Amino acid sequence: MEDDVKMKCGLEIHVQVDTESKLFCKCPTNYKDVPPNTNVCPVCMGLPGAKPMPPNKKAVDVAIMVAKMLGCEIVINKDIYFQRKHYDYPDLPSGYQRTSVPIGVNGNFMGIGITEVHLEEDPGQYKPDLGLVDYNRSGTPLIEIVTEPDIKSPEEAREFLKQLMRLFRYIGCLRGEGSMRADVNISINYKGVQGNRVEVKNINSIKGVYKVLKYELIRQKNIIRRGGTVKRETRAFLESQMITKSMREKETAEDYRYIPDPDIQPIVIDEKWVKEVEEKMPETPLEKEKRFIREYGIREDDAKILVSDLELADAFEKVVAGLGKEKENINLAVTWIRNELKRVLQYNKIDFFESNIKVEHLIELIKLIKDKVISQKIGKKVIELLVEYRGEKSPKQIIDELGLTVITDEDTLEKACDEAIKNNPKAVEDYLNGNKPALNFLMGQVMKLTRGRADPKKVVEILKKKLDNQ
Repeated sequence: MEDDVKMKCGLEIHVQVDTESKLFCKCPTNYKDVPPNTNVCPVCMGLPGAKPMPPNKKAVDVAIMVAKMLGCEIVINKDIYFQRKHYDYPDLPSGYQRTSVPIGVNGNFMGIGITEVHLEEDPGQYKPDLGLVDYNRSGTPLIEIVTEPDIKSPEEAREFLKQLMRLFRYIGCLRGEGSMRADVNISINYKGVQGNRVEVKNINSIKGVYKVLKYELIRQKNIIRRGGTVKRETRAFLESQMITKSMREKETAEDYRYIPDPDIQPIVIDEKWVKEVEEKMPETPLEKEKRFIREYGIREDDAKILVSDLELADAFEKVVAGLGKEKENINLAVTWIRNELKRVLQYNKIDFFESNIKVEHLIELIKLIKDKVISQKIGKKVIELLVEYRGEKSPKQIIDELGLTVITDEDTLEKACDEAIKNNPKAVEDYLNGNKPALNFLMGQVMKLTRGRADPKKVVEILKKKLDNQ
């Protein structure tokens, strides 16, 4: 980002809790694989006289867990009531959305302040182009995370959301990026001129948030550069065009006419409840990192990289369990998961979860390398293909299809060594004159002739024997 542009961004992130029933009724939360308007009842349809049930306890538990994982203080021994947030839109049958007061406050995640974590109900799905509304989703529990305006670049926002989605998968009770919707609040200061805050609503992907911020930076900068004023407004993200479009003047809290919902008894979270949730919480990444160092005897930087991708960390533990906890096996697992697999994932700009690679395939690959069925060079090629095939083929299938097994037959290796010696007299002369590194050059020529399939240890033995006898 240019030095003369300073950005402030805060996010409001909504993600569905993976519960069987909705927040205030017993209707199923499956809204994707059923006909429209079938998983509904008078409560989630907002029919007159329909009374909501008490809040879904699992949803409250998960909200507490998320708040704790984000370093928040849980609001203990105070009434946590649900409010009616009024706005008129076809996806909201009752004319208001039920949203709780904060459950957790004053957190921090990756250096970004977390203002609050609270619960609310998801609205239905409106298709303006067809004039149709499906209320199957209406009432599904949502957790909303509100950040401080601490994000200073589109890249920082993207990394924050990626790590947040990984944390959600780690917790295991949230539907992650597939259900995520984010509202982005952004303002810029360009050459000392401060613009107003703009909100962009309902962005449904990490890529979308990144694109919105990139677009808004340019749009707002150009307005200020031309002497204009950035309006305080709400905008929509047109994903097909990767631009934002004005929707309305920015609402304030007063516009929503918040009132406590008289039909829902407030809940009170006490220390016992929080402790019960804490006992079910998974390790935090920092706790896992310390345990990896202690339990597996690996270096701190290796542990940090493994734990940065929580699914990769879980895969590492399963691979070590499959190979056995001997030091040699742990070192192999670190080398091939933390170094080689991570390298290929980064090149393809995906994480381990997205690669669909099976843990048993990693165990199989490392055993093939350990048993010298394939060389390390071939192992690197196989791991690239594992990522390319997205877990659809096993290492053995890849090796058989491409004929990549290690050549251990001495006659074949001797022929390749003879050819390398014959074609490289200068390297032979250098070796015989005491230049030992020349042997590595000759070994490289043998590896070329065998397409990387020769057993390096046997090649060195054969070359030394032949050269020392000259």
